[in-house]
Amino acid sequence: MVSSSNRTWEQNKLFENSVVMNNDDPDRFQKLAKVLGKTVEEVKVLYQNHVHDVNATEAAKIPLPNYKTGEAKGQHNKKK
Repeated sequence: MVSSSNRTWEQNKLFENSVVMNNDDPDRFQKLAKVLGKTVEEVKVLYQNHVHDVNATEAAKIPLPNYKTGEAKGQHNKKK
């Protein structure tokens, strides 16, 4: 199983935002594949894993990350 932890924060955000923008589109997997530079099958696996992760998080089976200040906003690579 490909875990979201194998991708960077930026890759996860790109995927999540792309899913939200194309969620009701019947061609969403093709569009996501184009945006992400993946095959449709790879995107379907990422999507299934994402749904699993969201469901597990909502069921409190996965603890929420303990981000450092600003990290959740994409500022984790900036020097202070």
